[in-house]
Amino acid sequence: MPFPYEEFDLSGIRTYPLRSRPNKAQAEDFARPCAPGSTIREFLDSLPAILAAADFKAIARAVAEARQASGVVWGIGAHVIKTGLGPVLIDLMERGFVSAIATNGAAVIHDFEVALVGATSEDVDQTLGPGTFGMAEETGRLLNQAITDGVEGGLGIGQAVGRFLADRQPQFAPSSVLAAAARLGVPVTAHIAIGTDIIHMHPAASGRAIGEGSLRDFRYFAANVARLENGVYINCGSAVILPEVFLKAVALARNRGFALAGLTTVDLDFIRAYRPQTNVVRRPTARTGRGYSLIGHHEIMIPLLAAAIVDAGSRLA
Repeated sequence: MPFPYEEFDLSGIRTYPLRSRPNKAQAEDFARPCAPGSTIREFLDSLPAILAAADFKAIARAVAEARQASGVVWGIGAHVIKTGLGPVLIDLMERGFVSAIATNGAAVIHDFEVALVGATSEDVDQTLGPGTFGMAEETGRLLNQAITDGVEGGLGIGQAVGRFLADRQPQFAPSSVLAAAARLGVPVTAHIAIGTDIIHMHPAASGRAIGEGSLRDFRYFAANVARLENGVYINCGSAVILPEVFLKAVALARNRGFALAGLTTVDLDFIRAYRPQTNVVRRPTARTGRGYSLIGHHEIMIPLLAAAIVDAGSRLA
């Protein structure tokens, strides 16, 4: 039966006093304008205590607290290195806010090229057509040599490349995250998918060394993750490899009885992708910790977060 054209009766609607209602936005939490010449601390204090701004400050506090209580592991994708953020990460390492670093193969390549010549990130659109993409001689020969020699000596890939750079001190080594990690004793693990990196196209590539070194690094990484009771894991710019590796490391740690209670996880990228949201932010922290997602360009967000972390550390001192 069709309904009639009949207006809803509003005469019995119930209301309540506005002041009695719980609200998610409070005036005391609003942002404040920054005066000219404001300090980083004044800028951070001026942010609203709402949504992502509140999360941003909570993450900085969690990292500062984890430095004292447990540890902070950073997962670094290639984009972080090639957007010039190595010096920011090195400063955080020197200040004690980095307990370990996990990378993918492309991040190792970009960092290695920066150390050698102070530049990286070729124009793929220009080099793919003529067949020169990925064919830099030094990158293919020296980086594969570093991996093969280091793995034969019992090292993982991250440690092998870091030690190679630390021993040779190329001109731009001060800008290299891996060289700084070797100097500071911060462990670096590299997690490789065969065929994804340009050095795999070179005749010097050893599948045995790459596979053995990456597996060794996975086991080092699992040991690092197992130490993150009340600690922090930050995934920056890896959409697939590191989120998958992190989930398996969490599974191994909990299989061995490490509860990872109080774990804080963060995904920081310019899009919100499935695997980081699921394998970093949500699953590992379910019922036991807190996961955060920060959206923004690395070249802006990581320096801001680093400044907030340093400030949060000084407040705890």
